[in-house]
Amino acid sequence: MRVGVLASGTGSNLQALIDAGARGQLGPARLVVVGVNVPDCGALSRARGAGLATFVVEHRGQPSRDAFDQTLIAALQAHGVQLVVLAGFMRILTPAFLNAFPGRVINVHPSLLPAFPGVHGQAQAYRHGVKVTGCTVHFVEDGVDSGPIIAQIPVSVLDDDDEESLRLRILAEEHRLLPAVVRQIAEGRVTVAGRRVRIAPG
Repeated sequence: MRVGVLASGTGSNLQALIDAGARGQLGPARLVVVGVNVPDCGALSRARGAGLATFVVEHRGQPSRDAFDQTLIAALQAHGVQLVVLAGFMRILTPAFLNAFPGRVINVHPSLLPAFPGVHGQAQAYRHGVKVTGCTVHFVEDGVDSGPIIAQIPVSVLDDDDEESLRLRILAEEHRLLPAVVRQIAEGRVTVAGRRVRIAPG
């Protein structure tokens, strides 16, 4: 399965995918291209350092959200992408994008969805005073972090945590969860029925 990654930030989840691929832990999944909307972001440097094909589409340079998404679609399709992974991609995608890759767009989010969707899920959880939070990988639909949940890992909020220490511990679990889910999808083990996602044993 040909995988394209979209990112906007430091690219640590992208690096987790790159490292998993180098260790042979992505199964039949293969990273083929990385697209970013921020020209100087860390994800772009990581992708280039790994020898991956890359492209940059700055959202500010597009006349509309639809035009932005159409440019992304064309760039991904040019590389034969079959699964799109949003790894810290800070843009809401339009239905046109999702229809171009039906049931083949996933996102990693730093909370136990449906709790604390949107930006800074870790900070939201910390400020709310929850005792357990975590990370989620889910299918993307036309909404904010609202698609069917594929897998989650819980993370306890420790008494001596601050927002940054909690963020880092959640991030470490994201680095484990995302590559595992990509492999499961590539192996054909993930099925969806309504809102319920089933992962067959490997």
